[in-house]
Amino acid sequence: MKRILSVFLVMVVFLSFTWAAAQAEADDEVTIVVMPKLVGIPYFNASEVGALQAGKDLGINVIYTGPTTPDAAEQVKMLEDLISKGVDAIAVAPNDAAALTPVLMKAKKAGIVVLDWDTPADPSVVDLSIHQIDDKAYGEHVWDLLVAEMGDTGDYAIVTGGLSAANLNSWIDYGLAYAKTAYPGLNLVTDKVPSDEKQQMAYQKTLDLIKAYPSLKGIVGISTPAPLGAAQAVQEKGLADQIAVVGTSLPTDSGPYLEDGSLRVGTLWDPAKLGYLTVVMANDFLNGKTPKNGQDVPNVGKIEVWDDNRTVIMGPPADFLKENYASYKF
Repeated sequence: MKRILSVFLVMVVFLSFTWAAAQAEADDEVTIVVMPKLVGIPYFNASEVGALQAGKDLGINVIYTGPTTPDAAEQVKMLEDLISKGVDAIAVAPNDAAALTPVLMKAKKAGIVVLDWDTPADPSVVDLSIHQIDDKAYGEHVWDLLVAEMGDTGDYAIVTGGLSAANLNSWIDYGLAYAKTAYPGLNLVTDKVPSDEKQQMAYQKTLDLIKAYPSLKGIVGISTPAPLGAAQAVQEKGLADQIAVVGTSLPTDSGPYLEDGSLRVGTLWDPAKLGYLTVVMANDFLNGKTPKNGQDVPNVGKIEVWDDNRTVIMGPPADFLKENYASYKF
């Protein structure tokens, strides 16, 4: 009996040790949160694929979560909950940078690494900023595409996503500043028109623009649903030959509109690569590695690094035309 009891006690100790070791290993697992402006649209769905794949490749836990509408208040609530769970890093694409500053400061005080990605947050609260592109070069490029399609004179409009989205505003501001000197013959008929990241709203707002400004020659769509909604309206009205729509759209979604010319050109980057890069940079930072200019990131390519190794630029965009869009898989 004594021998049986001794064996039993040894087994209990062994199992307790094994359980404790497993718990310690689980507690040591790196957890990185990637939060988009919203979930459920193709752009951020593709980003999710890249982020989760990076987690698998690196052997870390990646939580990809965000609100179902572009709502900063909802992002704050979700971030509060994630902070309480003790995650290691948070990478967020803010719907309103200022609105997120207090909660991101709280995250930093809790020892959580804070990044922004896709859309910049308050620079004072982020450890790293992951940009898909050089904002100035991109804004100017979009306006060059517009002029190539509609000419350098005439009326045009801008249909954007959310009015508080810092990345969208940056591209628009750079494009407008560039147009003042490069294309003085362009006439912006009204202030940028918001569509709240919804194709249906962009479609309806474009119908309103067509009715209000019959001399409209061009539309710039900024945010991935905006050019599609604008092109849908132009397509419906049979105005593809009269109104040139260009903008920041995914090639797979753009196909039906590129085929008939209701969307002349889409321009973007691979959002899956952006999600992948964000997780890699967050994990590197947690391991004491700072990004380097010209660094070759697996499955992404060579990156640019600015601002004392705090701003990462993924790279230039691709332009999607009727002739080439089908060759892209995102």
